[in-house]
Amino acid sequence: MSVRSMMQSLLKGAAAAALLAAAGSAAAIQSRYNLAPPVTRIAEEIHSLHWMMLVICGVIFVVVFGVMFYSIYAHRKSRGAVPANFHESTKVEIIWTVIPFLIVIGMAVPATKTVVAMKDTSNADLTIKATGYQWLWGYDYLKGEGEGISFLSRLSTPKAQIDGTDAAGRKANNTYLIEVDNEVVVPVNKKVRVITTANDVIHAWFVPAFGVKQDAIPGFVRDTWFRAEKVGTYRGQCAELCGKDHAFMPIVVRVVSSEEYTKWVNEKKAAMAAAREDPNKTWELAELKARGAQVYAANCQSCHQANGLGVKGAFPALDGSAVVKDKAQQIAILLNGKGAMPPWKQLSDVELAAVATYVKNSWGNNEGAAVQPAEFAAARK
Repeated sequence: MSVRSMMQSLLKGAAAAALLAAAGSAAAIQSRYNLAPPVTRIAEEIHSLHWMMLVICGVIFVVVFGVMFYSIYAHRKSRGAVPANFHESTKVEIIWTVIPFLIVIGMAVPATKTVVAMKDTSNADLTIKATGYQWLWGYDYLKGEGEGISFLSRLSTPKAQIDGTDAAGRKANNTYLIEVDNEVVVPVNKKVRVITTANDVIHAWFVPAFGVKQDAIPGFVRDTWFRAEKVGTYRGQCAELCGKDHAFMPIVVRVVSSEEYTKWVNEKKAAMAAAREDPNKTWELAELKARGAQVYAANCQSCHQANGLGVKGAFPALDGSAVVKDKAQQIAILLNGKGAMPPWKQLSDVELAAVATYVKNSWGNNEGAAVQPAEFAAARK
């Protein structure tokens, strides 16, 4: 090979590498600064609308300011410009009324079509209820394959990463603060209806890749839908300012094939069946306290604190609480909630008995008594 041929090959290789690098940089920039890559038809339409309206607004900006700056420059006093003297022009009035009207119609028609499609939750293959709590999500599979599955989904990022004592681990983890212990799992290419509500304050179920954002309001039921067209894991967060731990309320949806979904449903139902312990069994105090510590850390600690002292003016202290000492009142509040305290009926009788026993025998509360699961089972009736 001649030197000239070698140089040409090297130049071509360098050019190709430069093009690939430029394409990679462009993709990285788009991924970082653009909307999340869409995986549903609605999300694709939202992207198209976003870019269409951005271009229209950009053109209007350039035209209007271009004319304005040109007029300022070309018709300035130092060049001897003499201002026109007219009261009104019917032609100008018609032009600047008709053109904006046509622009608005051109933007409104496709936007309206997309909004109407976003609200059509009929003929869903799967219906899931998402309930917002401070600060976690509860999911109930209401209709379709997987009906009866129910679980809580909460942030699983280690506390050491959250409080900054494990900065190295945080930097190495690109899903920091958007990891959960229980993912929502749905099949690919199936229409999923999501019913949203809340137990305490307003939350919002938001997954950008699906083009879905729906408020979850206490006492109201709202709904939305999506049909994911690509297998993968998609993340979102509560998009409503819902309290002090608002930033720690992620949403993770895993989209899988139909076969994988059926397998997950069977495994989840088997696990739920195994977790349903006999509420009629009489548990030892030590057993309930050990189990209750786990339930408290997962569900109660964010409000009432690890030391049971609560948050003054917001969440009452459990240490020395008269409610904790009154078994009937404690059972009623755990099942039905009161004020800012949501009901916890989604927990099993064993879990409720365990956490009630743990609270009765922790910190300054040393009653030495256990609350049995059968007592919660009876109170549910």
